[in-house]
Amino acid sequence: MRILITPHELAAALRARSDIRVLDVRWKLGGPPGHAEYLAGHIPGAAYVDLETELAARGDAGDGRHPLPTRSALQAAARRWGLADGDTVVVYDDLGGVSAGRAWWLLRHAGVRDVLLLDGALAAWRAAGLPVTVGEEPIRPGTVSLVDGVLPVLDADAAARLASNGALLDARAAERYRGDAEPIDPRAGHIPGAISAPTSDNLTADGCFRPAHELRARFEALGLTAHSAVGVYCGSGVTAAHEAAALAIAGFEPALYPGSWSQWSNLPDRPVETGGPAA
Repeated sequence: MRILITPHELAAALRARSDIRVLDVRWKLGGPPGHAEYLAGHIPGAAYVDLETELAARGDAGDGRHPLPTRSALQAAARRWGLADGDTVVVYDDLGGVSAGRAWWLLRHAGVRDVLLLDGALAAWRAAGLPVTVGEEPIRPGTVSLVDGVLPVLDADAAARLASNGALLDARAAERYRGDAEPIDPRAGHIPGAISAPTSDNLTADGCFRPAHELRARFEALGLTAHSAVGVYCGSGVTAAHEAAALAIAGFEPALYPGSWSQWSNLPDRPVETGGPAA
């Protein structure tokens, strides 16, 4: 399964094919939304995707900050973006793929077979000297039909079991894993038994994914084997999707815990562990 596409490959595909749909998923934790950046310059033909309202549902604190959207809500959004069955979808952001990874995972989970992350994100497109355009795009509504539940998903109970019996990776920064600081969620620390694996370590200095063999070596050094049952979580299920992409590139088949730490830390009966890898 192919996961990444380079800027020049995307540019060539846009010239040669009519079934390429590009999604701009710019987002920053705490906002503001990325629509203003999209209007100021985006890949030609791209539709803007609002992560907070289109790639997540609303819920209470016990659901986490970014619950998965329903199939019907995601399908309605995907049709607004112009998606049709059989399209190749390319997603990008300006965070090395961290927010675009959420769209990549959700669309694959909903049955879209060919979803690719732009390797190196918008910075790589610009560095390649490729054009951007400004303003809104005239997006023709699509007709895509989505399904439910293609990829494995963990709830809190399954995440706890996997931390004990398999490998549960924590994709947050190491200081949040250790519990040194927790700027967002009500309790600091990590799920007992989880392994610190910051998603930033999946990228090179220029924001591209490391080669598959390097990613595999990274995860094997954390204790994963070819037969490992592996899951991943983060703060609210966004960067965990990016780590799921890195795991898939490395040849693993990860499950995602969408509720992540924002759900776990709001459930008072769930234990919390602190400490771990040094800075």
